[in-house]
Amino acid sequence: MMAIFARTRLRVAGICAASALALSACGSTGPATSTAPASRAPTAITVAKDVALTGSPTFDKIRSSGKVRIGVKQDQPGLGFKDATTAEYSGFDIQIATWIAASLGYDKDKIEFTPILSGTRESAITTGAIDYYVGSYPITDHRKKTIDFAGPYLVTGQGLMVRKDNASIGSEKDLAGKNVCSATGVDSIKYIQANFPAAQTTELDTYAKCVESLKAGQVDAVTTDQAVLMGYTAQDPDHLKVVGQPFTTEKYGVGIPKGDKALRTFIGNMLTDGGAIWKKIYNDTLGKSGTTSEQPKVDQY
Repeated sequence: MMAIFARTRLRVAGICAASALALSACGSTGPATSTAPASRAPTAITVAKDVALTGSPTFDKIRSSGKVRIGVKQDQPGLGFKDATTAEYSGFDIQIATWIAASLGYDKDKIEFTPILSGTRESAITTGAIDYYVGSYPITDHRKKTIDFAGPYLVTGQGLMVRKDNASIGSEKDLAGKNVCSATGVDSIKYIQANFPAAQTTELDTYAKCVESLKAGQVDAVTTDQAVLMGYTAQDPDHLKVVGQPFTTEKYGVGIPKGDKALRTFIGNMLTDGGAIWKKIYNDTLGKSGTTSEQPKVDQY
């Protein structure tokens, strides 16, 4: 699932911020990799045998095709990241997605990861282009009108990332007249537009494009969930930093087709019963940024 890269020493001072992730204080140094610094070798997960999941159209489709099609992100270090050289995926979300597939009885060689842009996640699920989606996907009542969510499996909050030498933005209170970037169609940019009308906003296809625009001085800040921002900051601490405290609460869920209660319940039970696996996955990925977190309670609605 993940390639093993040569390790370097990475300064993580300045990327620690209190958040809904229950982040702990960072040390002065920490291990990293050359491309996805918040990740390392994959967590060992046992593939289940003879799985029976009655009443799940999604599972029936998976069983018929013999593969699991999972929507993910590919540009979020530590969460969902695709290495340009090896084409291998890594990160917390990737391991959660793989754990679900293994619990359904499918090994990694039966997984087909499909990068999905934030603005097209619901359509990818509703049209059947993917079986489920795991990619920094906040649970909202609006989205639950179209799809279902299993989880949450992680809690974070919206934050801000700026250039390392920027002293003019210390929190969301300093956004008047500033240009803030996020991915097209995500709730993060809508929140800025609704609550900070004096700020300018830029929407680009991916967070990675926002990060490049930030480094180039074309925008003043990037906003999305702090877990995502910390991954980018850990990747390039000489040029980027997270500022302020999270100003929303975001609960990440697994997006599944509407009405598939059997699959939703199955994943929820997996998360509830698999606390030790969840903790190891976190420590092997996001935890490498120097943070700690507690697994959230699953909402079995």
